[in-house]
Amino acid sequence: MNFIEAIFLGIVQGLTEFLPVSSSGHLELSKVLLGSELDASASMMFTVTVHAATALATMVIFREDIKNIITNFFKGDNEDRKFSFAIIISMIPAAIVGVFFNDAIELLFSGNLTLVGSMLLITGILLLLTDKAENRKLELTYFKAFIVGLSQAIAILPGISRSGATISTSVLLGIDREKAARFSFLMVVPLILGKMILDIDDILSMPISSGSNELSALIIGFCSAFLTGLWACKLMIKLVKRARLKGFATYCIFIGGLTIVWMITI
Repeated sequence: MNFIEAIFLGIVQGLTEFLPVSSSGHLELSKVLLGSELDASASMMFTVTVHAATALATMVIFREDIKNIITNFFKGDNEDRKFSFAIIISMIPAAIVGVFFNDAIELLFSGNLTLVGSMLLITGILLLLTDKAENRKLELTYFKAFIVGLSQAIAILPGISRSGATISTSVLLGIDREKAARFSFLMVVPLILGKMILDIDDILSMPISSGSNELSALIIGFCSAFLTGLWACKLMIKLVKRARLKGFATYCIFIGGLTIVWMITI
């Protein structure tokens, strides 16, 4: 992977992680279109790295929320403490999938565009349902947090938008739209950081010789994803509050359908 590809893929991740169009799906599509020659393991490594960048962007945008959650966690029964427990509960399904099915997940990130197209169609349908849903502003219970966590685990599939799936599930469960967006973006941060910790040996073992661009490409991709993610996160919060997801739904259905047709005809 050259530096231009790393910058482009980082921008794709920064935009699509927060916009409900599937960052992993678009990364796989982009890698194929760019002719990237990464194997499944290296492709997964780049995907995790740029996801870490957008996790950092999330932490910057929600730094006050994170500070309040941490400082109020040990202060008895309060809203921030309940929110913290909800995040922990939501992590359980994806953590189980990530720990016990890591090898199988890596195989999904090897250019399977038929799967990507099919999952994009599902994402589009979910967004259409969410766009029409009433904002009932119900409480975020622990049971609802677990259900949202299940949708996050399913969103490991490339083509299923993680933000789209978790926000859609939250809104369809009656959770306030603004809180749904906040919960969706914060719940993924511990998981991505955990994945980076699990993969730290692979990252540190990468060659740093002049003949290898792997580590440099990871750093460049990280930086471009982080900077783009800062802008996209703020934009997505505004769009969710205004229930303006129909355009993204149409886009996902169009790109998903186009991808499937392309795979059938080639």
